[in-house]
Amino acid sequence: MCGIAGIVHFNSQLADQEQVRVLLQQIRHRGPDGEGFFMHGQVGLGHARLSILDLSTAGHQPMKSKDERYCMIFNGGIYNYLELKAELAPFHHFTSTSDSEVLLAAYQQWGEDCLHRFNGDFAFVIYDVQEDTLFGARDRFGAKPFYYRLSDTRFAFASEIKALLPLEENPEANDKAIFDYIVYNRTDHTEATFFKHILKLKHGHSFTLKKGKLNIRRWYDLESKLHYPTPLRPEEFRDRLRDSIRLRLRSDVPVGVCLSGGIDSSSITSVLLHDFNRTGLNTFSAVFDGDASIDERMYMNAYRDQLSNMHFVSPTAESFYSEFTEFIISLSEPIPGPSPYAQFKVMQLAQGKVTVTMDGQGADEMLGGYTYFYGAYFKELLMRGKLPLLIREALAYYRKNASKEAYSYFIYYGLPHLLKDYIGRHNGSVSEAFYKTHYRESTISEDLYHPPSLHRFFLQHFEYKLEHLLKWDDLNSMKFSIESRIPFLDHRLVESSLSLPPELLLHGGVSKFILRESVKDILPAAIYNRRDKVGFAAPGAQWLKSPSFAVFIRKLLQSPEFAGRGYFDAVACRKKYEMHVQGKADYSKDIWKWVNLEMWFRHFIDKKKSD
Repeated sequence: MCGIAGIVHFNSQLADQEQVRVLLQQIRHRGPDGEGFFMHGQVGLGHARLSILDLSTAGHQPMKSKDERYCMIFNGGIYNYLELKAELAPFHHFTSTSDSEVLLAAYQQWGEDCLHRFNGDFAFVIYDVQEDTLFGARDRFGAKPFYYRLSDTRFAFASEIKALLPLEENPEANDKAIFDYIVYNRTDHTEATFFKHILKLKHGHSFTLKKGKLNIRRWYDLESKLHYPTPLRPEEFRDRLRDSIRLRLRSDVPVGVCLSGGIDSSSITSVLLHDFNRTGLNTFSAVFDGDASIDERMYMNAYRDQLSNMHFVSPTAESFYSEFTEFIISLSEPIPGPSPYAQFKVMQLAQGKVTVTMDGQGADEMLGGYTYFYGAYFKELLMRGKLPLLIREALAYYRKNASKEAYSYFIYYGLPHLLKDYIGRHNGSVSEAFYKTHYRESTISEDLYHPPSLHRFFLQHFEYKLEHLLKWDDLNSMKFSIESRIPFLDHRLVESSLSLPPELLLHGGVSKFILRESVKDILPAAIYNRRDKVGFAAPGAQWLKSPSFAVFIRKLLQSPEFAGRGYFDAVACRKKYEMHVQGKADYSKDIWKWVNLEMWFRHFIDKKKSD
């Protein structure tokens, strides 16, 4: 919805509006509809507004309480704000129709307990002038970002890392984050970022800053909300999904859908069409000419007779090469693969047509949409001695799924820890010296690679793996001044889904069983019956061997900068790249990380030091 930034000084230095403006200027794409500032003593707050609810000046931020004790800046949406507003009406006089004013009134009325009443995606800060205290919080699952930099003299925060970089005189890379990225393919699983001194507030956490002391605490504990195993009927699941979508339709600007052709975004689209009669809905999709393995046009076309406003974009190797640097800069940190570029192009396509989109993120994590969930399920059935069920499910999976990856994961999860580590290290051509220096420091959850149970595996994905997808979703959408809303991440739906017994998630060789059954009467048959998973994918293997990229990558791998970082075996990397270009092997996942990390260094670390 917006961009927020601020600085709190701990010494005698007063807040400087121009200093806060410099931070905010780096993220004005998040809020092109206006900006505002609040300065009080050593506290400076800034807000860039993307108008979604109450487009008038009544929704302007920073927003003060009527008694002027509190001042708030807020990014995101409180989707149940109308219900909360009715509850607060006897105690507060509202002068706008915004959810921002409701959030501030809720904090005045209930204090920190207001967080448990919110159904939404948010990151906000409230300054208490009377107590000289800053309070901030982030939503349950991390849909909206919050980064900060704490030193002896100040606390600075912002919606994106790039807003804090003007304060970094000598930025340093975080080798621990880099290790987990290149060895385990993981990012965003802790409070750390790729920048050594910049941290993020973890999802479901809040903080209080008073007299230079930062106190962070967890306000939402997902595991404590689960009651496993609790069955749910498909029609009950449909009701909860419908209600989540109903709340996320609240907007004073146009709402569209990012339609991938998969069951998640298609379910949202079908519910909007059939349950809310949104026949004028705008949808936005990426298609790939000449690559049938990831092109989902045939599934999107199942809506041709129901939708009149379908928009398509076709990313290519050439477009990716021309926007490669811009894409890397917009994401601020390295990513494990180029597939988010497809979403980048979809949001670019949506700009100017809608201001809010709905997206299917989260369904895979809570309903078992990835093939490795079946691998973990097979392992659990084996460990529990349920051999007849294991055989039935394994055979059903074989018959109904073109991909056989689940069996590979089943075997992988049974391997010794040392062998798994060896595979991860050698797949990426990671430098032996770098590996030996940092392998004991890794903070990767063991449950992600050694799932003790299917239920625990699902929970760990929500706690440690989902957030990087939400970060890319936020950065890609806000790059083009669009707010992305995620109906599957309504906490009521998440808590009930993660409490389901396995047979309602993975059943008869089919994933997301309860979702399929809940919408089968309104979902096109082609989508209901499909078993492959693509999502917003991109043909990275082909793109990285295209003529333009080949010249660029060979030069990069031969550069003294790349070899001098000490992260990879440069000679092995060059050999692998040539094998990739010749079609002898597919090393695209490794190649992407070599290139992405090096370009990140050159723009965010080397360039800053040079400047």
